[in-house]
Amino acid sequence: MSATRVLVLNSGSSSVKYQLLDMSDGSRLAVGLVERIGEQTSRLKHTPLADGGESRERTGAIADHDAALKAVAEELAQDGLGLDSPELAAIGHRVVHGGKHFTEPTVVDEAVLAEIERLIPVAPLHNPANLTGIRTAQALRPDLPQVAVFDTAFHTTMPESAARYAIDVKTADEHRIRRYGFHGTSHAYVSRATAELLGKAPEEVNVIVLHLGNGASASAVRGGRCVDTSMGLTPLEGLVMGTRSGDADPAVIFHLARVGKLSIDEIDTLLNKKSGLIGLCGDNDMREITRRIDEGDEQAKLAFDIYIHRLKKYIGAYYAVLGRVDAVAFTAGVGENAAPVRAAAVAGLETLGLAVDDALNAVRGDEPRLISPGDARVKVAVVPTDEELEIATQTYALVGRY
Repeated sequence: MSATRVLVLNSGSSSVKYQLLDMSDGSRLAVGLVERIGEQTSRLKHTPLADGGESRERTGAIADHDAALKAVAEELAQDGLGLDSPELAAIGHRVVHGGKHFTEPTVVDEAVLAEIERLIPVAPLHNPANLTGIRTAQALRPDLPQVAVFDTAFHTTMPESAARYAIDVKTADEHRIRRYGFHGTSHAYVSRATAELLGKAPEEVNVIVLHLGNGASASAVRGGRCVDTSMGLTPLEGLVMGTRSGDADPAVIFHLARVGKLSIDEIDTLLNKKSGLIGLCGDNDMREITRRIDEGDEQAKLAFDIYIHRLKKYIGAYYAVLGRVDAVAFTAGVGENAAPVRAAAVAGLETLGLAVDDALNAVRGDEPRLISPGDARVKVAVVPTDEELEIATQTYALVGRY
């Protein structure tokens, strides 16, 4: 293929993150963010990466996603990287929810758009924005392949025993209630990169991936295929997160409605935006929490301990699911940068072959690295995630077949 560039778009409800990559060598040509779309205080930050270009910012009202993408196109054109370039092969879009049937990256057509729209009830915060981004990009370059890469796709290999909830089957099927999982592009990238770090093919390796950011999820990956993951129908299930509760007895909802007289929307807000670390101690930044712990703050210490307890439970559960574990990989903002979290998560699991070397764990870096002792039976790794590269790679591989 002569055209080797892929523009990756991640459209949120009021933001657009983007990266332009050259897939001939995986290099980034430009990165940027448009935020506060629809407000008078909109901001676009654009950074050209070729030839040491300097970041540029523009502020002022950006009315909608159409205006945002047109502004992005103008910034790229200023660097000679415009959307009209013949070197642009495709635009890859992050789509949060692909349901049960989208198992791989997909070239967008009207049927694909209709299915993404049908999934809005199970992803009301994400899929509408993702759709807007795709339609706007289509209008700007109708001749160019638009590729949807789904957060849920990597998890569609879960067996039914892991994907099904134990509720009435007819009701579940009617309302598409099952465990879908999220952060799939990250789990796919990190599990493969971990195998490479071990000098093995993905098919030879069993990995527990811990994607720990403000949103957090775990996955059990056997031979390159996901067999279980912590998030479910929505990103609320699973680990303790920055503002989400993670696992909770469903009867908590009934209790809050009946006894607390909270509305469904109030409970939704409580569990998704006012729980997790911020609900436990008022902070959802792990750096601030560990600083407070160092100063003797008991509430911060309790929040940290609850976070670690849940994390350790999932490590143990996925060890049991996999039967044999070759590596545990930490990734995303907390996983890559919070050494105390990594050390605490595996502390006491020595009989499972898990340990960290304190000196290696303290080292910071941007490259995949092992932090376990050299003779560890199960390797512990820090693997910086790269969801944009994963989206670009999947997009380019797909359009190359056409």
